[in-house]
Parts: sequence; structure tokens; C-alpha cells
Amino acid sequence: MDNLNDLYLYAMVVEHGGFSKAERALDIPKSRLSRRISQLESDLNVRLLQRDSRHFTVTDVGQRVYQHVQSMLTEAQAARDVVDELSAEPRGILRVSVPIDIAEQQMPLILPEFMRLYPHIQIQLTVTNRRIDLLNEGIDVALRVRDKLDNDGNLVMRKFGQSESVLVASPAYLNRMGRPQHPEELLQHVTLSHNENDIKQQWALHGPQGKVLFDIKPQVIGSSFALLGALAEQGEGIVLLPLMRCIDQIRSGKLEVVLSDWRLPQGIYHAVFASRRGMLPAVRVFIDFLAEKIPPMLQELHANCPSHPAERHA
Repeated sequence: MDNLNDLYLYAMVVEHGGFSKAERALDIPKSRLSRRISQLESDLNVRLLQRDSRHFTVTDVGQRVYQHVQSMLTEAQAARDVVDELSAEPRGILRVSVPIDIAEQQMPLILPEFMRLYPHIQIQLTVTNRRIDLLNEGIDVALRVRDKLDNDGNLVMRKFGQSESVLVASPAYLNRMGRPQHPEELLQHVTLSHNENDIKQQWALHGPQGKVLFDIKPQVIGSSFALLGALAEQGEGIVLLPLMRCIDQIRSGKLEVVLSDWRLPQGIYHAVFASRRGMLPAVRVFIDFLAEKIPPMLQELHANCPSHPAERHA
């Protein structure tokens, strides 16, 4: 089709019920409209309209062409809306679900710059470790750390990197109870566990023979990394913590990495959000901002951890 404008003009003539009304609506002379529609009929080699001085009717094939042109115009408007959204200044309410540890450890480092860049975006944070149903709870973006990605066809995921965990205890506890050299020795130690929902408590560690599951009998089980970390600092046992939660305590010597020759679980740090089609500008810029800021933060965190073998990050 050499000129899609003729299809648009044809649709307007049909929509307004004739050339005279289309002339007034479009501010285009009726004679020009008539010439363009005649040229369109010639190009298509069909009669779209039956018209004389007193009658105006749409032929059967003309009606079918009109329906297709309507679909074409709808898609053209959708394309225009995409451009308008991308060029519009991001604003409005942005609803974000964030796990407790990420909210406490990383959001204070990330949000100030984002707030300065986008002052018209109001950020509503839902801080919880509970699994959020984005679509039913009205959440735009959920940040998650999982050992594997969820398979949900209604959602889109964007990975930012690996979030590593470490076994830690206070030097005072290890001096008193001994430093385990093998995971099997953990049964002779006091352990603290975050995995409160599992009846059978296990830690998965990777050694020379691959992944091995080791049973533990934790004395304290709870969903608060802050609580478990505080207990470990006080010399109450060994705990598995995200590196971002305990890096400062490791650097200061309050906590010590245990079984550093064993590789511990890595979680996939990612964002979950609805389909990119029709994405609001506020959601788009927030996800892009996270993709810029989080990966280098994770890399720096892992690279600067004392007593943390470099080969574990290869």
C-alpha cells in the first residue's frame, strides 16, 4: 500500500457516515476526500462505497476493509502511546515490595539518588519477607532473592546478580567451642536457623564432591536475620546469613566466617514485575535504575569480604 493515509481517510468517511460530515470533521475538502477514496478503490480493485447525490452505503467488502483499518488505527495509536509514555516525565505512585534485609541494608544506599532524579515519583514500600502476589495486591515491582526463579507466565523477571550467604559465628564462640573443619562437625555446635517453615532443618554446602545436604538441630529458629546475627555476635552459635547482612561485622571482627573452604548457597537477586507492554514510566525507570546500581554493589560486597576465598566468586 503506497499511501496508508488513504485508508485513514476512508475510515473517517465511513465513521462519519458520508463525505460531507467527514469534510467538516477533518477540515478537508469533500472533493479531495472523494478523489482519495476513488484512488484507494482503484489500488485495491474493489468497490468500497456505493454513492450518488442522495445515497451513501458501504459495500460488504468495504465493511470488512473498514474493520481491518480500525484494527490498524488502534495499533497505530498504541504505538503513539508508547512513545508518549517514554517521553513523559515519570510521576505517580510506585508500589514496591522489598524483603526486610534488602530494605534495611541496601535501600538506604539506593533510594536517595533515585528520589533526587525523579522527585515526582512517590514510592510506597511494602517491607516483608512474605511472598507477594503482585497482580492481586497491586504491587508494581517485587524484589526477591531465590535459589531458583519462579515460573510464572504472567510476570517478567530481571536478574541483577548473585546474593551469597556465609556461615558466621563470633570469635569468642569459636574460641570456646572450636572451629569446625567439616560440615559434619556442625552437629556438635549450637546452630541458629532462619528457615522456620521446614520441619527438617538442613544447610546445603558445596564441597569437592558437589552439593551436600547437612542436617542441623538449631537451638533458635526465626525469620529475622537481624535477631539471629545479634545472637551470633553475642557468642550464642553459628548462623547462615546473607553476606549483605553481616559484611560489616565480619570486617570489624565481631563475626568470623566458618567453613570458608566450602561454597554456600547463592540466591538469584532479581526483580519481578508485570508485562513490559503498557509499563508505566515510573516502573520502567525504577527497574533500569536498580539494574544499574545493584550489580556493582553485589560485586563489591563479595570482593571485599575478609576470609572469603576469591575462587568462590570465579
